[in-house]
Amino acid sequence: MAAKILVLEGVTKKFNAGTLDEKRALDHIDLEVAQGDFITIIGSNGAGKSTLLNIIAGTYLPDDGRIMIADRDVTHAPEHQMARYIARVFQSPTMGTAADMTIEENLSIAELRGKRRGLRWAVTQVRRKRYREILKVLDLGLEDRLKQPVGLLSGGQRQSMTLLMATLTLPKLLLLDEHTAALDPRTAAKVIELTDTMVTQHQLTTLMITHNMNQALRYGNRMIMLHQGRIQIDVQGDEKRQLTVREVIDKFGTTLKDETLLACEPASSS
Repeated sequence: MAAKILVLEGVTKKFNAGTLDEKRALDHIDLEVAQGDFITIIGSNGAGKSTLLNIIAGTYLPDDGRIMIADRDVTHAPEHQMARYIARVFQSPTMGTAADMTIEENLSIAELRGKRRGLRWAVTQVRRKRYREILKVLDLGLEDRLKQPVGLLSGGQRQSMTLLMATLTLPKLLLLDEHTAALDPRTAAKVIELTDTMVTQHQLTTLMITHNMNQALRYGNRMIMLHQGRIQIDVQGDEKRQLTVREVIDKFGTTLKDETLLACEPASSS
């Protein structure tokens, strides 16, 4: 049986606690994630998806409950300490890279994430050679543009590089927060295929938020749906593989808002 990489026990998060605007974003979440799990996460706006990733990443601290990563209690660990275990790709291509720094400088920062740093050159000839080889995987010609500022790249190129940076050190946990949502459909398809390749190749334990149920059903070995801060469904293996978008809508459509349903493209769900 695979080891548990992530365990959440009774995790609760409130915003504006004690006021008329109090919002319980997460409501006693229990979740166990095994090593190598690729979990897709769906749910309507406000269901608690991004809050869940923020709690796991240490961006927010829970009001109640416990969080374990690789058998370590990280419930109260700040975000910078969580960088030892976690890599994250956000929805906006601009959030994962430093625009004014070169491609090789960005890759160097990613490689040193969570490690002690001294007064020495970050980009060595050995690293530069390795970065060229790594970038070839993207098939975007970036291996010949190492000294070019990242800000000159297109959105798709930048998000592809952000994904590469996130997986460079093989994190214990990879968090993908709707990382294709801001891209045009063709570019988004390329990035999601690259994601699947990298996650599968390196057997990375991954949580991926998506509003597209086709993506949620096609990729990964497990799918969970959040609603009002709680996990409403949790399917995996053959049960997940046999589900169609139409079946998900028929069974759980009353808990999903219109904007989620519009992202499903039922015609391709067979």
